[in-house]
Parts: sequence; structure tokens; C-alpha cells
Amino acid sequence: MDKKTFTFYYGILLIAVGLGVFYRIPQVMPQVAAIEFFSGKLLIIKFCFYILGILLVLAGGIRVFKNYNSNK
Repeated sequence: MDKKTFTFYYGILLIAVGLGVFYRIPQVMPQVAAIEFFSGKLLIIKFCFYILGILLVLAGGIRVFKNYNSNK
């Protein structure tokens, strides 16, 4: 497998993981709220999870886009 193919599939994987983060946030937040230490900080935790998901999708999109443009 050459580097361009690996970069493309790695970008797809990053996008999938980022979308998985968005999918899991509503399911995980009640479990996080059950922890006494984090119960008052749910807004910042949710914000951080969403930022993480956005960054993963953005990084994957950049990798796929750069790979697509380099093939032209």
C-alpha cells in the first residue's frame, strides 16, 4: 500500500471516528452525569466532546481533500 492510499483511508477513518463521537455523546452524557465530580461541569464536558468530534471530522476531511487534489 503506497502512502497516498494510506493517507486516503486514514482520512476516511478519522471522519468515521469523528461521526462516531457525535453519535455516542447523547448516550454517554447520562453516565458522565452520574459521576459526582462531573455533575456540575456537564456543559464544558459536552462542549469538549463536540469540539473533539469536529476536529476529527475536519482533520479527516482535510486529508481526503488533499489526497483527492493530489491525484488530479
